[in-house]
Amino acid sequence: MNTPAPEVSAARRRDVIDALRRGTVPQSGLGLFAVGMDRFEAALDDDLSTAARGGSAFHALRGEYGSGKTFFARWLAERAKRLGLAVSEVQISETETPLHRLETVYRRLIERLATSTHQPSALRAVIDSWFYALEEEVLDGGDIADDDEKALAEAVDELLERRLADVARTTPAFSAALRGYRQAVAAGDGATAEALIAWIGGQKSVAAGAKRAAGIRGDLDHYAALGFLQGLLTVLRDCGHPGLLLVLDEVETLQRVRGDVREKSLNALRQLLDEIDAGRFPGLFLVITGTPAFYDGQQGVQRLAPLAQRLATDFTTDPRFDSPRAVQLRLPGFDLASLGELGSRVREVYAGTAQHPGRLAERVDDAYLGELARAVTGSLGGKVGIAPRLYLRKLVADVMDRVDEFEEFDPRLHYALTLTGAELNETERSAATGAGDIALDLP
Repeated sequence: MNTPAPEVSAARRRDVIDALRRGTVPQSGLGLFAVGMDRFEAALDDDLSTAARGGSAFHALRGEYGSGKTFFARWLAERAKRLGLAVSEVQISETETPLHRLETVYRRLIERLATSTHQPSALRAVIDSWFYALEEEVLDGGDIADDDEKALAEAVDELLERRLADVARTTPAFSAALRGYRQAVAAGDGATAEALIAWIGGQKSVAAGAKRAAGIRGDLDHYAALGFLQGLLTVLRDCGHPGLLLVLDEVETLQRVRGDVREKSLNALRQLLDEIDAGRFPGLFLVITGTPAFYDGQQGVQRLAPLAQRLATDFTTDPRFDSPRAVQLRLPGFDLASLGELGSRVREVYAGTAQHPGRLAERVDDAYLGELARAVTGSLGGKVGIAPRLYLRKLVADVMDRVDEFEEFDPRLHYALTLTGAELNETERSAATGAGDIALDLP
């Protein structure tokens, strides 16, 4: 099993604990309390290295609600950042980010684009770094003086065109917008520069004057989105980020849309996978997440035979023998033992920020962690797989906070698990309404 790193800042520990207290998945620091990820580490690190070398990779993550798909994706993103890759996590949704509209998916990708040094959206920082790298490459050639701005600008434009030659053949507007952005920055025209960055990021309603200045028209459409993604990968690679981890989360929402929209969405996914296989996106590591019903049911992948064939994976064997190199990766979910281990990891993280770590270790011992795990699972009808989020929230906010703050508080004497409807998500609420052995306050 993974062991939390010995040198972790108090600030990072607090960020993790604050997120768990709210019942959300932390944005970083997931390696501090990852349980059961060791089986995937070597294979996924190989995939990340492949992307960093200019190859590409793909996995479809499979798990029930609450099995840890979002946790897995963010844990993988942390590993990607350590290799210098950029990352982006896009939530697929029926209304805001429909998969069949790739221009919207691209826009969300840019909004969530992050690197190890820049939070979302990192697009402008990446592009500025790219132009700096191009200038340095030109100057390193020794043919142009540092103070010859006109010659430098012309040489950089020529190098830009060479680097984006493959992209320009299908999506010339991408390089045109980059040239326009650079010219606006050089002229001190901040408004035009901002507008062109927004346009490159797929945003709508960009000022017409800014687009005219760059010689571009209209907005990004479905067909140009893949060209823009190709261009983004080129820019990332040239400025020191050798690849991109893109996570399309909650793809199972396709099951709820109209039949014609579902068909278009599944076909868009198939097209994206075909383009990856064809080598169009060097440096891209694509991960999608979904439920078993999405992969196996007739309202999901099985509706499009070519896609179903691409994702087919044998899960008839014991989960212990699942290959971490398979196209689909199955998250086995938690049992009571692993839930208790998860609590132990979080207790260790909490202790690094606690006022009274000794009291915490004494009153929230391993036996109590097991008792709480059984209580939370019992309140959810025995469904351990959906318990982690609620278990950690109760452990942090209701138990460890009080133990640390109040000297007399003993969770075995002064705390009884109670759930309210407001703190449950839809899946937890459905499970909790059938439970009868825990005090529930559900409308």
